[in-house]
Amino acid sequence: MLSPSSQLFDDFCRRLAKELPAVIVSVNYRLAPEHRCPASYEDGVDVLKFLDENPPANADLTRCYIVGDSAGGNIAHHVTARAGEHNFTNLNIAGVIPIQPYFGGEERTESESQLAGAPLVSVERTDWCWKAFLPEGSDRDHPAANVFGPKSSDVSGLKFPKSLVFMGGFDPLRDWQVSYCEGLKDNGKEVKVVDYPNAMHSFYAFPELPESTLFMRELQDFIYPQ
Repeated sequence: MLSPSSQLFDDFCRRLAKELPAVIVSVNYRLAPEHRCPASYEDGVDVLKFLDENPPANADLTRCYIVGDSAGGNIAHHVTARAGEHNFTNLNIAGVIPIQPYFGGEERTESESQLAGAPLVSVERTDWCWKAFLPEGSDRDHPAANVFGPKSSDVSGLKFPKSLVFMGGFDPLRDWQVSYCEGLKDNGKEVKVVDYPNAMHSFYAFPELPESTLFMRELQDFIYPQ
């Protein structure tokens, strides 16, 4: 259901390609639980390396943006962080755009408590997803989930581009996204936050919603600044 070939994601990527406009590369990364963390991160970096070594004729690799929604927002962060350790020849990561990124931790946040039964990302479902994704024996404070948590290493010296992070008021993961943005700022990274108070998780997949239109404009302004 969550592969690049699914109707939902194919439609979303086609919309991005048309309305931004941009060349979109949708990665068919390995999925958990068959392939646990860090398989999806490794696949993302491998795609960047492949593009760097085989630059497409119709794409400007000097202005590459790493974009991901939900779990893909988590992957976008970790792929960007890992890519910062690699010296590319043709490719330059100009920015990273986590859209309602999937982060977590052992602590129960206020947004998780208030929106525990929300569709798509209920607390019960989120807990199961972390168990399926994280390395065997890990808890939710693993750095893959809790990027700036108690088990994370210092990232202040990490090469990391500017970020545009989207959040929604009816997303149980919102407080974790707020903490993520604060962590970026505390470590000297440039981040712009766009918070839609009435948006649920995955609002951007529904073009008829007003927030979805605003979302597209924010993307355009970030990628093509005046």
